[in-house]
Amino acid sequence: MVLEYIIIGLYSISLLLVFLYAIAQLNLLFNYLSSKKKVDNSPKFDLTNEDEVPYITIQLPVYNELYVMERLLDNIALIQYPKDKLEIQVLDDSTDESVESTAAQIKKLQKTGLDIQHIRRENRTGFKAGALKEGLKFAKGEFIAIFDADFLPKPCWLEKTVPYFKDPEIGVVQTRWGHINRDYSTLTKVQAFALDAHFSLEQVGRNSKGHFINFNGTAGIWRKECIIDAGNWEGDTLTEDLDLSYRAQLKKWKFKYLEDVVTPAELPVVISAARSQQFRWNKGGAENFQKMTARIITSKNINLKTKVHSLLHLLNSSMFTCVFLMGILSIPMLYIKNKYGHLELYFWVMSFFVTSTLIFFVCYWFMYKNSFGGGIKNFIKYIGAFFTFFSIAMGFSLHNTIAVIEGHIGKKSEFVRTPKFNIKTLADSWKNNKYIKKRPSLNVVIEGLLVLYFAFGLFSAFTVGDGDGDFGLFPFHLMLFIGFGYVFFKSVFSKA
Repeated sequence: MVLEYIIIGLYSISLLLVFLYAIAQLNLLFNYLSSKKKVDNSPKFDLTNEDEVPYITIQLPVYNELYVMERLLDNIALIQYPKDKLEIQVLDDSTDESVESTAAQIKKLQKTGLDIQHIRRENRTGFKAGALKEGLKFAKGEFIAIFDADFLPKPCWLEKTVPYFKDPEIGVVQTRWGHINRDYSTLTKVQAFALDAHFSLEQVGRNSKGHFINFNGTAGIWRKECIIDAGNWEGDTLTEDLDLSYRAQLKKWKFKYLEDVVTPAELPVVISAARSQQFRWNKGGAENFQKMTARIITSKNINLKTKVHSLLHLLNSSMFTCVFLMGILSIPMLYIKNKYGHLELYFWVMSFFVTSTLIFFVCYWFMYKNSFGGGIKNFIKYIGAFFTFFSIAMGFSLHNTIAVIEGHIGKKSEFVRTPKFNIKTLADSWKNNKYIKKRPSLNVVIEGLLVLYFAFGLFSAFTVGDGDGDFGLFPFHLMLFIGFGYVFFKSVFSKA
């Protein structure tokens, strides 16, 4: 019976933590809805007045981006801003043939009068953070805009973001990510669904009440003074953007999030690329929780509610660990429930916490409606999108749990960039992309075994309870079976 109680205890803790996270999401939804009633009276620079036009540096940190460099540079050259107040730094750490083609394209752009520099380093010390820090040494701009290689800001991007820096307390202006290939596949749709929730529900929900948000690594602009005051870029976590964001806000710098300014970007179209991105984000979140928790708790600059939301924000990725534990333990729990009748009251109480899923369902519906509109047709589409997202997110839970554990225990790893593809339509192919990881990891084998494990869970629903069956966990096991099945088969068969 001791083992059973350990299983019950771990399952209960995981269920409770997910419920508390859902309550926090619900609070962010209320914040989001209330923010729509506010009028933005922020002071703004008048960019038609030459005296108010600040000097801007655009930084493009790149590493082996053969397939998207031409598109990136062509697009950034279209940015509308006075040329005498704009410089572009291509922070190129590449080690492949893209270096030569990038250099040639930069020379052509320089001949048009554009102030664009090709900055190279001898090594990748600090990875992306190190490249940004190196470029900052030479940056002439008072403000630093940053774009990753797969982002395509519109020509008016600076005109829509720079004016907000008239408020001297603003350290960062962050824009919302768009998705140029949202409908390419189920994988891209799921990624877009998750990112849309973050960039609406979470970013607006936190920012509207003065809680901490994060610069998202790209599609945002920093005040140089803020970067330096916060301690500059540091490469000791895999999410240098989240790290610097929190250090800046702990020093009372304000962040401005612009939901209505959308910066299009390309989503990973192959699962190995999505895996590397997910691993970096989730491990980096855990690393920053370890790095920032004590500073947040002891800070005298922020109130209690902001501290709670900050800690939950940094624990976002750790929810995958809770979901994974719940999934693994749910099958033993099914047997325990039907073996020990005296625990019936406990299971009735625990069933209440299933409302977590309902809370997520409601929260994400508002985000979906914001993008696609309301109505019965869209609601029906949303139901399918929600359960597809939830299932595949569960399928990533083992992979992301490993990342989270590594982050919490301090295991260091290299910054693995997400391969870019320059793909917009189904007609475009990624099959010959030289950066794709060719060999599935051991994790994929375990995910295949978990497909069988949750198939057993589905079967068990028909056999427990003296053969009468118990279907309370059947939907949960079905989503786990589908999610792990999708991730496993895509990881094995979606190879060049």
